[in-house]
Amino acid sequence: MEGFSFTAEQIREVVSVKGPGEAANEKLIRRLKKPSGPVDVIIDTDTYNEIDDQFALAFLIKSPEKLVLKGIYAAPFYNQNSSSPADGMEKSYNEIFNVLTLMKRDDLKPLVKRGSVTYLPSETEPVDSEAARDLAELAMKYSADKPLYVIAIGAITNVASAILLKPEIIDRIVIIWLGGNALHWINNVEFNLSQDVAAARVVFGCGAALVQLPCSGVVTEFATSGPELEHWLRGKNELCNYLVDVTTKAAIHDSGIPTWTRVIWDVCTVGWLLDGDYMEDRLEPSPIPEYDHHWSIDPRRHLYRYVYHINRDRLFEELFKKLAG
Repeated sequence: MEGFSFTAEQIREVVSVKGPGEAANEKLIRRLKKPSGPVDVIIDTDTYNEIDDQFALAFLIKSPEKLVLKGIYAAPFYNQNSSSPADGMEKSYNEIFNVLTLMKRDDLKPLVKRGSVTYLPSETEPVDSEAARDLAELAMKYSADKPLYVIAIGAITNVASAILLKPEIIDRIVIIWLGGNALHWINNVEFNLSQDVAAARVVFGCGAALVQLPCSGVVTEFATSGPELEHWLRGKNELCNYLVDVTTKAAIHDSGIPTWTRVIWDVCTVGWLLDGDYMEDRLEPSPIPEYDHHWSIDPRRHLYRYVYHINRDRLFEELFKKLAG
């Protein structure tokens, strides 16, 4: 599966068999190109789940030359850090404000919206929330030629709900999601996707422009260590000290050894939108997330963009430079 990709001739064959048709796929391919100039973005984040969300949010805010922030949405999650998806969302909502305070960016606080308190009950039923409604309304102000970029780094419930609430936004957004595992991976048991498979199926199946950054097998390359964080971030500012402290505490707790490394997953979604040689990707037919936590592949499906390699050192250089600046 690693080498599974399409030539232009094969793409024409695919779209002639089934699905949206050649013209629709050509429009998708145009929207799936990395944008060359400044673009408007929102970020949907389970910020309290683990420390990588805080890195990603701060990286996004520190990249105003390319990314114009229009919304910050709290996503639900449920693990040892929360008592329920609703509690995870509320803790994430509060952690977003904490990051903004550390960055002295009170001006961005009106952009923060609460998200869903549950996962999708089915692939046809949205979960109403302030975040889903805001995304649905905001996206309608954009177009296929000038889309809104949606960075999603948690369970993709809010985004799927916005699509179900207002299907017209499908042609007005580009979704960049960290979720699922690599197409060649043995299974698809991954936190963001497995929390709400129904929402993932909506997003992968609706025909919206989608960029996937898979976790195991791809973004697992993007790991850092305690000495590296201490060298590049310690003492640079209040936010940097917070990120080093929280990352170190969590990593030592989880690994139990001093020679730990930690994957800072969510940063890669922001990195995809920035100018720079930070990763490699290709077009693939959109896979189907199955409820048994595996991918199904149908080569007749519409196209999406699949990230298959992270240029780890280059992206960390950019991240540390911006956070410390």
